[in-house]
Amino acid sequence: MSGHSKWATTKHKKAVIDARRAKSFAKLIKNIEVAARIGGPDVAGNPALELAITKAKKTSVPNDNIDRAVKRGSGQLGEAVDYQTIMYEGYGPQGTALLIECLTDNKNRAASDVRLAVGRNGGTMADPGSVSYLFTRKGIVSVPKAQGAEAGSESVLTEDDLLMAVLDAGAEEVKEEGENFTVISDPKDLPEIRTALNEAGLEYDNDEAGFVPSMHVQLETENAKKFVRIYDALEDLDDVQNVYSNADMSAEVMAQLEED
Repeated sequence: MSGHSKWATTKHKKAVIDARRAKSFAKLIKNIEVAARIGGPDVAGNPALELAITKAKKTSVPNDNIDRAVKRGSGQLGEAVDYQTIMYEGYGPQGTALLIECLTDNKNRAASDVRLAVGRNGGTMADPGSVSYLFTRKGIVSVPKAQGAEAGSESVLTEDDLLMAVLDAGAEEVKEEGENFTVISDPKDLPEIRTALNEAGLEYDNDEAGFVPSMHVQLETENAKKFVRIYDALEDLDDVQNVYSNADMSAEVMAQLEED
């Protein structure tokens, strides 16, 4: 989820990719604004801003957009927007847990939009604490198995090679997920993980602090379709930054989703 969802890879049509790209830009810009508002516009003295800008550049957000976001967030262009982070909880099919992270300047709008997206697509909202106990905040880095594709000298990364690169940097676990490996760590060890990957010459993306479930629920095909509808509806909301869940799907189920 939030960029490293396995089922998100089934969404490959150009129109969907373009829409997701625009939404990703908007989220990254918002993160820059918030970091600049909290810690100021000086990257050297604001690690959160440095990270937000690095992620934006990695996703090819134009430098002009980044510069404007820094100035807007730090109040250099007038009154800065006051964003707040809100977590909503809910249930999807087969009792799957949903943790919905919003960054918004209008709490009432965000709450209404999330409730509508979940309810209209067969899910239900939950009281605070109902599902959040199933998740732990972790550092999450997605590392493609195919390395060097952009440079034209593609090679395939092995799990052992990745483990050797990140183990001493604080990595707790490396998971194989489709075309990527996911490195799990304590959030505070993310900078060391990134440094270790850079020193090893390994490409990576989706380096962020997020929520990892303690258990997973394997979805049957029909319930997987329902879950994807909820997930997509939430991802399309401007205020939603990330959607975390303990839903999981087998390769066979994902193949059926592809066919549909």
